[in-house]
Amino acid sequence: MFRETLSFDDVLLVPNYSEITSRKNVDLSVKLKSVLPDSRKDEIVLKYPIISSPMDTITESEMATEMSRLGGLGIIHRYNSIDQQVVDIKNSIANGAKNVGAAIGVTGFYFKRACHCLAAGANLICIDTAHGHHIAVKEALENLRRNIGNDIYIIAGNVATLEGYEQLIEWGANAVRVGIGGGSICSTRLKTGHGVPTFQSILDCAKSKYAGDYPIIADGGIKSSGDAVKALAAGADVLIMGSMFSGTDKTPGRVHFNEHGQKYKIYRGMASPEAQIAWKGSYSSNEGVTSKVHYKGSCEKVFNDITRGISSGLSYSGALNIEELQAKSSFIRQTSAGINESKTHIHDKSL
Repeated sequence: MFRETLSFDDVLLVPNYSEITSRKNVDLSVKLKSVLPDSRKDEIVLKYPIISSPMDTITESEMATEMSRLGGLGIIHRYNSIDQQVVDIKNSIANGAKNVGAAIGVTGFYFKRACHCLAAGANLICIDTAHGHHIAVKEALENLRRNIGNDIYIIAGNVATLEGYEQLIEWGANAVRVGIGGGSICSTRLKTGHGVPTFQSILDCAKSKYAGDYPIIADGGIKSSGDAVKALAAGADVLIMGSMFSGTDKTPGRVHFNEHGQKYKIYRGMASPEAQIAWKGSYSSNEGVTSKVHYKGSCEKVFNDITRGISSGLSYSGALNIEELQAKSSFIRQTSAGINESKTHIHDKSL
């Protein structure tokens, strides 16, 4: 048996009557609040619902600092030594970052890593795994809660199903990363045959009794600000982005030049052989690729382009905030011809 699912390109939002005269009036802020019993954790307030992905070619101290300055959040990746991650966290805070996340795994010295990152000043921990609906994640969450308590804010994932979202919450997560196999440099679906379109996963998880109290963090497959609006309208509270920020000035790695003198940077999936070899000297899976991306310049400009697009999207729905967007939104299914019409399609053959 099978069911039909939807991806971002399959749908469009229907424009609504709007009285919003300027996108500056749209409020995109989000609160990452803790609803766990006995928690005294302060709310983490983001001006914009955007998190840079915990990847070694996306988020280290410079990106985390920039994301905080712009109103989002950076999660510093875990593919380094504990000491180096601590240095990155401290550098971000020394440079003025208000909110800094730190990624950990679920094996080896993950608990020690979490403790050191929290001591360094990280104000949330992200359990960063490819398959979050797993006993190892359950044990890690229970261990963190048992030994550190409810004051630590934990994002966990990734999951693709309603059941996975709900179980991670029941195991102790404050928020859940939703999306498997949709990333631009992820080959999980090709290599394993498993996955669910991220848009469909968001729709499914948004039906949960926990939705609203425990943020759904859309992760993977967001190619544009339009996709970001669709994800939020479908029920996501926050968005994780990797490829959107790849190639910007704040990402790790040097700028290269190709044979034509064009600038580029390297962007790679953390399940790619290259990333695993750089991290641990060998690779055990091959579910990602390495790519060259054109140098995009200012991260601030890219960030502002994304947030302007999202704000415009809310105005088309007549929504002043994300909650209103989710209440007012109506989706339609588009055909392949509609998808083509949605893209820019002018072709001047004389040029």
